Amino acid sequence: MEIIDVLTSKQSLLAIGCLAVVVVLYIAKRLFLVRLRAQMLQQDAEHNHFYQVLILALNAPLNLTIITILLWLARYGVTITGVLPKEDTEILGHVVQALVIITLILFIERWLTYAIKVYASRSPLLNNTRSIASGAIRAVLIGLCVLLVLGSLGISVTPLIASLGITSLAVALALQPTLENFFSGVQILIDKPFRIGDFIELESGEQGFVDKIGWRSTWIKMLPNNIVIVPNGKVSQSKIINYYYPEKELSVPVEVGVHYNSDLDFVEQITLEVANQVLLEHEWGVESYEPFVVYHTFDNSSINFTVMLRTKEYFNRFFVKSTFIKALHKRFNQEGIVIPFPITALNLQQEGAEEILAAHHKP
Repeated sequence: MEIIDVLTSKQSLLAIGCLAVVVVLYIAKRLFLVRLRAQMLQQDAEHNHFYQVLILALNAPLNLTIITILLWLARYGVTITGVLPKEDTEILGHVVQALVIITLILFIERWLTYAIKVYASRSPLLNNTRSIASGAIRAVLIGLCVLLVLGSLGISVTPLIASLGITSLAVALALQPTLENFFSGVQILIDKPFRIGDFIELESGEQGFVDKIGWRSTWIKMLPNNIVIVPNGKVSQSKIINYYYPEKELSVPVEVGVHYNSDLDFVEQITLEVANQVLLEHEWGVESYEPFVVYHTFDNSSINFTVMLRTKEYFNRFFVKSTFIKALHKRFNQEGIVIPFPITALNLQQEGAEEILAAHHKP
């Protein structure tokens, strides 16, 4: 009975001691992170990003570190008190070793992924490769973590590594479409036909802003504010129009027709005056651009010409074009320039049509 009481008291002391250590470590962790945040606010932009990544990367690994220390103390305590058999304490020791490895790998993974996320806005390369790079880093570190944990548990990983050759072949055949999309995504990132934020149009007709380049698919935000998700394999094989490359500025052609009796030189003068005024006053117009007029067609009821404007971005061409059409229509009305309705004239003298009609109407 006395032995049971002694064991019970030892277990209670061990539990209280472990609980106290956990509380102290958790408080120390909170104070440490608070100190890092205060230090982050005092730094310039460069070091601010460093502390931001460090705080994000340390949060989860520190929690796991506290658990690891708790288990190590518990193992040390039960070894001294003899509460558990030797075999159980050895298992607990292997668990502690595995947690140490997992904690280190977790810290490295969080550091790299958060660094990519934080610094992506400052580097076009990181911004474009963020999804694929994060996924690849996570996959490699998880595989490394599994091998190290198995090795710490005394399991030989040599046969496992040797069997990876056959397994990899089987997996490659089973996941051929997925791997095709993955390597197509890598090809897109290396070749860089477009970047995140570019406005593109695919051969199949989808057009919109590139929202994300993932490891399997590319996300395109279309003008109606919905997302179309296209597999990277389809994107890499498609003809792509990038409206943001080599620059965002874009020419905007506007088709106009005037009456055959119009003074074409006067029409051109008025049209250029309106075009220059629109480009100067509109927020999306390019002020330095010199618009021009090209006459090109004797149409059925009008002489047609094209006015070439210029806008700062592809999407905003609609607003510039709309403003120009309204201003030109108003100015044409003021100057007496006629934009004719479509007219079809009947020539009854050609090909003997007049005689045929007269013959049909004889009494």
